[in-house]
Amino acid sequence: MRPPWMERPTIAGRTLKFLVLTAITVAVLYPFGLALGTSLMGRAESIANGGAYVLFPSRPTFEAYAVILSGGAVTRSVLISIGITLAGTALSLVCTVFLGYALSRRGMLGGKPILLMVLATFLFTPGMIPSYLMVKELGMIDTYQALIVPVLVNAFNVVVVRAFFQNLPDELFEAAKMDGCSEWRMLWRIAIPLSKAVIAVVGLFYAVSYWNTFFNAILYLNDQSMHPIQVVLRQFIFRGGAASGMDVAIVRDLPASSIQMAVLVIALVPILLVYPFLQKYFTKGVLTGAIKG
Repeated sequence: MRPPWMERPTIAGRTLKFLVLTAITVAVLYPFGLALGTSLMGRAESIANGGAYVLFPSRPTFEAYAVILSGGAVTRSVLISIGITLAGTALSLVCTVFLGYALSRRGMLGGKPILLMVLATFLFTPGMIPSYLMVKELGMIDTYQALIVPVLVNAFNVVVVRAFFQNLPDELFEAAKMDGCSEWRMLWRIAIPLSKAVIAVVGLFYAVSYWNTFFNAILYLNDQSMHPIQVVLRQFIFRGGAASGMDVAIVRDLPASSIQMAVLVIALVPILLVYPFLQKYFTKGVLTGAIKG
């Protein structure tokens, strides 16, 4: 007799699961649909609805997107965020893969103390003031390095990558050593090609983190022209379009809610476009790296 959780679910059970998953999906997608619908709303419809958000505008218009992308502030901030995300993700992946591989190799000189230092960051994190003083002493205030260097390596990602490398068959590395391969060559020819899943997942984690950079940008960047999209989005939400350097005369013919939601959609779209391409690696990479290790 099989255990209850291995039995074929009943029709009532499947129906209940379908209804629950449908409700969760609607609850997740509804805010995104509301933001997209409101961003396409014209001024006349906004006045008729009393400024309320709409899911399906009667006369969709892309005027809000045309205005904010022609204003300069949003376009510049999007390009800044893209640059920070690409550069930061690449550098973080390189450092994480190198460190994870080194810590996964038996007999590495100083491997255990370094691993303990990495794990210690889970328990002891620097405060805001020490972090700011360190960034200031390194001369990174008002530079994009301040948004990358302090968060270059994430301890959790290092642990996941290390665990994944440890699960690779030792026979592969032993055979490579017998053929005269160095550690660098084994990393590039064996470890990395077999670790595409975990690298893709860790890369997604880093990309989302860099794209959503907000607090560090406010803390370290005094020049508003250097602000990434998330900080500009905050200005639109709390102060309106004119707060980001846009001409009031340009945005006065559009409802503030449409401008705000259009910036919100622009801030969300890049990550939403990247995730489907990495979804197939997500479960495999996280489970293999975290559980089997």
